[in-house]
Amino acid sequence: MDALTGLLDGARARGAFLVRSVLDPPWSLLVRDRAPLTVLTPLRGEAWVVPDAGEAARLRPGDVALLRGPDPYRVASSPELPPTVVIHPGDRSATVGGEELCERLRLGARSWGGGSAEGTVLVTGTYHADAAVGRRLLTALPALAVVPAEAGEGSLVSLLGWEITRDEPGQEVFLDRLLDLVVVSSVRAWFTRSGSAAPGWYSAAGDPVVGPALRLLHDRARENWTVAALAAEVGVSRATLARRFTELVGEPPMSYLTDWRLSLAADLLRGSTATLEVVARRVGYGSAFALSTAFRRERGMSPREFRRAGGRAAG
Repeated sequence: MDALTGLLDGARARGAFLVRSVLDPPWSLLVRDRAPLTVLTPLRGEAWVVPDAGEAARLRPGDVALLRGPDPYRVASSPELPPTVVIHPGDRSATVGGEELCERLRLGARSWGGGSAEGTVLVTGTYHADAAVGRRLLTALPALAVVPAEAGEGSLVSLLGWEITRDEPGQEVFLDRLLDLVVVSSVRAWFTRSGSAAPGWYSAAGDPVVGPALRLLHDRARENWTVAALAAEVGVSRATLARRFTELVGEPPMSYLTDWRLSLAADLLRGSTATLEVVARRVGYGSAFALSTAFRRERGMSPREFRRAGGRAAG
């Protein structure tokens, strides 16, 4: 397992909010839903994304925008337009004055807006749950990343646009997986583009020393690793591995392993009823006490507090 696979594998949509908006220009939406990750792509017409801080970006049909929350942003037919609609947490839409719009502008299955047959068609996919295993990935992304249509996977976007209004058995799960594929494709395209500021762990995956070490840590996280043991598996000296890993990844091997183990633990705490002792053993800690100590130190709360909070950590 490479680092990107491991991180993306845990960031899976579960009942993600997906909507097809049909809008006649001029239009402007202020989004305040505080979602950790949002995907925007126009199927017809153009749109501008205006982050709370930073430059506006123009989206053409097939372009994919990844927005890292929780800061608000605007989506509009022109970047200077003031908002007329506000999207609140819980996917609630209202006018700036507070009038509810969800029911009034409903256009059928997962469709919303007041546009005509010639209006802009915008698909929005929102991950509402914090994906702990994707935390490192989210922090590696800018507040707004735009992947041009020619650099991404246009067939996935087209399929998502086709399927979003269908109402078939199992459709929610099908759309979740399609949204995940659009995200994976877009993240890969973003990190590999010319002049990319890809995170160290992504660039280091191809290094002959650090790449194998990263795969070992991801594949066998529960083992009792030391830098010396990891270096022996890779076939280099302890000093060489420690120096090269830190240079390329930006942190020492054992720090990286700790963060990965705690991310795996957080995902298990959120997605299962396993006891702390079982979770600890699965991710490489000798006891529930050892896991709790590390979790509180790095995440700002105990595993039990994290579970009671619905899997939302302070860190």
